[in-house]
Amino acid sequence: MSLIPKKGTVYVVDDDEAVRDSLQWLLEGKDYRVRCFDSAESFLARYDPREVACLIVDIRMGGMTGLELQDRLVERKSPLPVVFITGHGDVPMAVNTMKKGAMDFIQKPFKEDELVSLVERMLERAKDTFAEFQSAASRDALLSKLTSREAQVLERIVAGRLNKQIADDLGISIKTVEAHRANIMEKLNANTVADLLKIALGQQPPKA
Repeated sequence: MSLIPKKGTVYVVDDDEAVRDSLQWLLEGKDYRVRCFDSAESFLARYDPREVACLIVDIRMGGMTGLELQDRLVERKSPLPVVFITGHGDVPMAVNTMKKGAMDFIQKPFKEDELVSLVERMLERAKDTFAEFQSAASRDALLSKLTSREAQVLERIVAGRLNKQIADDLGISIKTVEAHRANIMEKLNANTVADLLKIALGQQPPKA
């Protein structure tokens, strides 16, 4: 088996050591990289938000609960797919987690094949959501390079306004609009107006 499993990382957060150990044994046996945490607090302090991964978390724990952990991740706009483990048959609570974006919940004692297939689905989703997350982050980084005036000009270019109309809107000369336009193109690595539109509208930015 390779030192770095190809299938992706699974975070396990559970205050029950036996559950952590059994999940680690099961998933490492299927060639996943597993990182276990005994509390939601230690997970939040140490997980890497840039890593393509998924999260299996107990719904009830001492300290911060799985539900509170989900709320924290939602606040951070984390793209991490989440599945909840519950031994309490607490269906209403689990349904609530799914309304907030959890992929599923699984009751203890869980069936191994069901859990493995769920992890596969979660990591497939993770690849897509992390790609979107990275794309949005790189777009935001590009747009943050613009001055407030350049942002105003870009907004009007996207709205289909001509240089003369933009000049009238902002009370500046056409030459100034053209200068802003050139600066925007350079800062956003855009070769054409179509590239500008893609970036501004949140589509895939052009490769530099």
